[in-house]
Amino acid sequence: MKILETPLNPEEVADLRVNEPFKVTGKIFTARDAAHEKLLDLAEKGEEPPFDLSAYPCFHCGPVMKQEDGNWQVVSAGPTTSIRMEIFEDKFMDEFGTKIFIGKGGMGEDTSRALEKHGGVYAQFTGGAGSLMAGSVEEVEEVHYLEELGVPEAIWVCKVNEFGPLLVTMDSTGESIHRDISREVDKNLEKELESL
Repeated sequence: MKILETPLNPEEVADLRVNEPFKVTGKIFTARDAAHEKLLDLAEKGEEPPFDLSAYPCFHCGPVMKQEDGNWQVVSAGPTTSIRMEIFEDKFMDEFGTKIFIGKGGMGEDTSRALEKHGGVYAQFTGGAGSLMAGSVEEVEEVHYLEELGVPEAIWVCKVNEFGPLLVTMDSTGESIHRDISREVDKNLEKELESL
């Protein structure tokens, strides 16, 4: 299984294909709806993001955190349903160059086109496996916009070791398992309706 290290090598990301598993070692950052909106709003005002968003995977996640002796620790970090970020992701890639998005449930056509344009991938992490992800976190390095957005919506930067396995379900060639499944379901539904 491939292990991608950060800062990400754009060529390694672009070479990943649908149905290919991989892991990530290095840094990842969490970003849900409010974080996407916050970062894009800053960009519109001409302000820089707090770090290079192209260098690390974006994990659609609202983690459960605890603080001990002044240090943050991840209790659980399961993936958020990614379609919630569909309204942001193409703009996010255009603005920040982020190459890998991790979540659950898949994303739509705007994101698929943007992944193809930017050489990116969308990968699934198993829902309900938040403690597995937490076990791969070696350190919580930074948190951004915590007071403004709250724990689940803040941007958490975590150092991870072999986070995964992650499965590519949308790749840089425009392939999408989610699109294929949707078409198959529609086709089967049409057959059922015709037989009535």
